[in-house]
Amino acid sequence: MIVSIDVDAQKTFTPLCPKELPVNEGHLIVEELNAQATLADLRVMTKDAHHAAAKWLVDNPVDMLKPTGLPDADLTWVAHAMVGTRGYELLDGLPSAKEYDYCVWKGVDPELHPYGACFHDIEEKLSTGLIEWLRCQNTDTVIVGGLATDYCVKTTVLQLLKGGNWQVIVNEAACRGIAPETIETAWQEMRSAGAIILKNAEEIKKYINNQ
Repeated sequence: MIVSIDVDAQKTFTPLCPKELPVNEGHLIVEELNAQATLADLRVMTKDAHHAAAKWLVDNPVDMLKPTGLPDADLTWVAHAMVGTRGYELLDGLPSAKEYDYCVWKGVDPELHPYGACFHDIEEKLSTGLIEWLRCQNTDTVIVGGLATDYCVKTTVLQLLKGGNWQVIVNEAACRGIAPETIETAWQEMRSAGAIILKNAEEIKKYINNQ
């Protein structure tokens, strides 16, 4: 069973929402996400879903990325992916939430700000059910794309690699990241952990067909 995962493919992480957490070209990944999904049997959506009372919130971008002292929300962030706002929405051209086979909403609790899609907490003790669901589907291959490469995509991929006996393929063309240095480090971390990094959905198709 092949499962395709769209990680946090939301407007909050694109230039469409410049006051949130815009990732350069973040809005340009839809075609590749849809292409990788055609190679899969099932499709998963993950979304950041944050609350206005979140403990990690700061108003000024200058105050971002500072330690909070909270166990499951390590850094401060400006408001992003607040439920009900434009930034919370999936990118245009993706399916609606109800059209996916499984959905994960992350960071709903004001005290939690996870990055990976497999756990609600940074300590990785409270499962979102994604790993268990993948096991129930007898998954042998997971294809991942989304935003951002150096945060939620990386953490999700590393969690998936630890969580099951399946191969994890990352679609480079379906990902965008925040900073060149952290993006390159993220790719290295994912490769070192066992992820298969391929350039686009066409390469993934060839790889799967040759197995």
